[in-house]
Amino acid sequence: MDIYEKFNIKPNNKQLYKTAFTHASYATLHNLNYNYERLEFLGDSILNLIVSEYLYKKYPEYEEGPLSKKRSNFVCQNALIHYSHKLNLQQYLQVAVEESNLTKNEILSITADIFESFTGAIFLDQGIEFTKKFISNTIFKYIDEDKIFFEDYKSHIKEYCDANNLNIEYKILKEYGVPHDKTFIISCLINNKEMGIGKGRNKKDAEQASSKQALYKLKSWRQ
Repeated sequence: MDIYEKFNIKPNNKQLYKTAFTHASYATLHNLNYNYERLEFLGDSILNLIVSEYLYKKYPEYEEGPLSKKRSNFVCQNALIHYSHKLNLQQYLQVAVEESNLTKNEILSITADIFESFTGAIFLDQGIEFTKKFISNTIFKYIDEDKIFFEDYKSHIKEYCDANNLNIEYKILKEYGVPHDKTFIISCLINNKEMGIGKGRNKKDAEQASSKQALYKLKSWRQ
């Protein structure tokens, strides 16, 4: 089954879909003048728009803050990877893994990227209503069941510290690896006391990991 049959698409411009699954490494290797990055940019905006509209209508009692938190859970990288794998989009990906020395983490990131680029291609080729239907069939069921893709421990611990008049800061303990595959180790300090240490492939992930450890330890410590 090809991608058009699978998603009930009657393509007007097949090149859009070809572009949506072409990684820059593959484009460079084969001297192509296109890759999915522009479509990814567009798809990201379309995805945020459609999910925002659904959340706005579903939760009329929510103000901007809670709506933003809800949306971030369903458009985060973990969520996009989940959607992409459920749809088996990776089978259409054109990427020169060996030539560009991509890591497993980068492959996961690319898996998330192509969900957005595919969404961008659908929007340009089929229009907004078809795209809404695609997003509805793919994502809205997870919103309705309130599935957690991303737990924002950093925000949780900040709220806890603000409520308890505690000072919080993060300190990079170590970073290593090549530029395209770095690892960070970051500590979470509460009132200058180290309460958590986290590891991640970027500062944001490491801070989240250290916040999670610190939050559990801090709550246990103060009970």
